[in-house]
Amino acid sequence: MRNLETAGIENINCREEADLIIIGAGPSGLFCAIKAAGSIHNKNKHYSRIIVLEKKGTPGRKLLISGSSRCNITHSGDIQEFLSHYGEHSRFMRPALLSFTNRDLVSFFAEKGLAMIEEESGKIFPATGRSRNVLDILVRECEAHKISLHSDQKVLSLSKKEHGFEDRFGHWIEHGFEAITEDGFYLSPLVVIATGGCSYPATGSSGDGYRFARALGHNIIEPGPALTPAYIKDYPFRELAGISIPDVQVSLQHSETTRTNCGDILFTHEGLSGPAILDFSRHIMPGDTIRLSIIPPERRPELEAWFLKRTEEMGGKGLKTLLEDLPPAFCRSGQSIPGRLIAKILEISGIPAELKGAQLSRHLRITLFNNLTGLPLEVARLGGWDIAMVSRGGVDLGEVNSRTMESRLVKGLYLVGEVLDVDGDTGGYNLQAAFSTGALAAGSIAKKLA
Repeated sequence: MRNLETAGIENINCREEADLIIIGAGPSGLFCAIKAAGSIHNKNKHYSRIIVLEKKGTPGRKLLISGSSRCNITHSGDIQEFLSHYGEHSRFMRPALLSFTNRDLVSFFAEKGLAMIEEESGKIFPATGRSRNVLDILVRECEAHKISLHSDQKVLSLSKKEHGFEDRFGHWIEHGFEAITEDGFYLSPLVVIATGGCSYPATGSSGDGYRFARALGHNIIEPGPALTPAYIKDYPFRELAGISIPDVQVSLQHSETTRTNCGDILFTHEGLSGPAILDFSRHIMPGDTIRLSIIPPERRPELEAWFLKRTEEMGGKGLKTLLEDLPPAFCRSGQSIPGRLIAKILEISGIPAELKGAQLSRHLRITLFNNLTGLPLEVARLGGWDIAMVSRGGVDLGEVNSRTMESRLVKGLYLVGEVLDVDGDTGGYNLQAAFSTGALAAGSIAKKLA
């Protein structure tokens, strides 16, 4: 009772036992419960007691706002191609993704009456365009499988029972867990931490899972915001806010390592967003310099040759007009550079817009080409937890069995979803990871409970 008193719990007689406790009613937790219950009940006539503890008043708060409330649930394409969208952790994700694929996820919801549509980009959304329909199915499936969903149950601590306990059938459980809430305590031989990371803390993802895992002996890779904008020091593109440039190369150098990424860039009022930046943000730190290549660096010799020839032929034209005639083929996207962006790059390069092509000095010409093929921008800060779509960092993957999602350190402890040190690119990869890791853990759990 000492732990209960320390936690300030008034109703210390409130004790509930379960065969499985899942902490967190987001997609990974709910799906883990559903798949575990389904597997067990298909093999046995009895119902195992599964309890899902949710700190908020209702489940799935973060799921409801995902994809601007449309719920970009997954991405199309071969599941093998998915592996490249999880940074350095693709190897860890392989068993989960192969055991429950994007096609499996689409089929699951189709069987429950919710069709999906695929956009030209490959993103997959509910045909209704409403994330609420996804959550409704998950909650309905929990009810169908007699899963107990306990809302308003903030878990204060999670610990391993040192001396075991007697379960609801009178059997002695040698290894088990105690989850203490403000209303009492829950006992179970198996527990799943599915609390999410730290992004969008108002939805309930406030880092609780890191604390629980650390208390049970796990190392936590320092969490940070991911899939978030980069705010730029002395930002020069404020008046271009809202303009998107397709297929731009972004480069970042740390020590002797250079990383590159390609994708759309969105200029905002304070910095850069769009898939190329959001996907890259897991690697960016304040103080880093990123380089935007409006024109790929490897095309620079052709750019210089074209420009010199053009100024010989039409040297009396203004530089902005000359550059607006740049062949779209110079850009990765095959599209022309917007005139407003050309004017801004000239300004950044210290070149008067009215200057004639023939008047451009060699020094300024080199500066212009440098900025077109690798404009340096210093990152002041990254978007915080309130706007970051996911978290980077989390439970050290070396301490988790990638084939079961069970802890290598604590028997009976499972970790799924964003609490792990895994973050995917934008486009449905993180929700797929949540469903896939939840399903994989459920398979292992079902074998133990069968």
